[in-house]
Amino acid sequence: MLRWLVMAERTLANHSDRLNAINIYPVADADTGTNLYLTVRSAAQALAAAEPGDVGASMALAGRAAMEQARGNSGTLFSVFLSAMAEPLAGAQRLNGPLLAAALHRAQLRSWSALSEPMPGTILSVLEAAARGASDVESTLNGDDSNVALVRTLDGAVCAARQAVALTESQLDILTNAHVVDAGGVGLLLILDCLRSVVVGEPLQEDLLDGLSGYKVQDPNIALTMPEQSGVEVMCTVSLTPLAAAGLRMQLDELGDSVIMSAVSEEADDAGAYPWRVHVHVPSPATALDAIQAVGDPNNVSISQLSPNATEDAHDLL
Repeated sequence: MLRWLVMAERTLANHSDRLNAINIYPVADADTGTNLYLTVRSAAQALAAAEPGDVGASMALAGRAAMEQARGNSGTLFSVFLSAMAEPLAGAQRLNGPLLAAALHRAQLRSWSALSEPMPGTILSVLEAAARGASDVESTLNGDDSNVALVRTLDGAVCAARQAVALTESQLDILTNAHVVDAGGVGLLLILDCLRSVVVGEPLQEDLLDGLSGYKVQDPNIALTMPEQSGVEVMCTVSLTPLAAAGLRMQLDELGDSVIMSAVSEEADDAGAYPWRVHVHVPSPATALDAIQAVGDPNNVSISQLSPNATEDAHDLL
């Protein structure tokens, strides 16, 4: 798990500029590559500093760290993906094909449910395809938990994810008109191929990104040619009961968009409240913070301008 996250961190660092250049959905703020890199780095650093544990415990620890330090839509969804994958892996001493298929299935369910308005043609479609690809292969292997079967299951997941990334260009009008694929989807594809790479002991596939629209080095920075974005992205962690969390989600849906809410852990405090990571795009910080503070005490607050030309962001304000 640690080798996977370290390789994913290094790979995203190398690809962040091109991912940023095609980041035009849900807003053209040119930061998907940066946000994924920073979020994966938080997960890798937390796991590197931890005592060795089983596969599920290691992934859960990394997922919590990613959730607390998540940046942007893509980083938040990656942290949900990582935390959800940990659930079927609890207690497992090694990864195998059946566990991988179960983990990807859980991750795609949790990721879709974390968004108020999930959309096809995004990182969600790529994750769904990866889960389906892994399940299709695993179902033919009759529960084989060998390393050979794991590699075949990973191949199925990565191949399906690659096809889903190419398809994103035709699924959202904004991507179709700009002739690019979804940046978050490409980022997830790279992360999944990093897992395949560390399992098989080979480099990333050289042709993994060949033919993806907008991904050649010489292609223009599409994000910077899009209309200027207004508003801010607000992220925080807040402890709420499930009922209060549902109420806050409804209110944030009315105040802004790109609402993502996911529980950081499944452990409630004495009052029955769980820590939730909250993400929303709103016209101004007060729009979201007033609503959040009315139901809880937010911490680890991050406020970022949605404009790709913004020079200052604020983090850890409260």
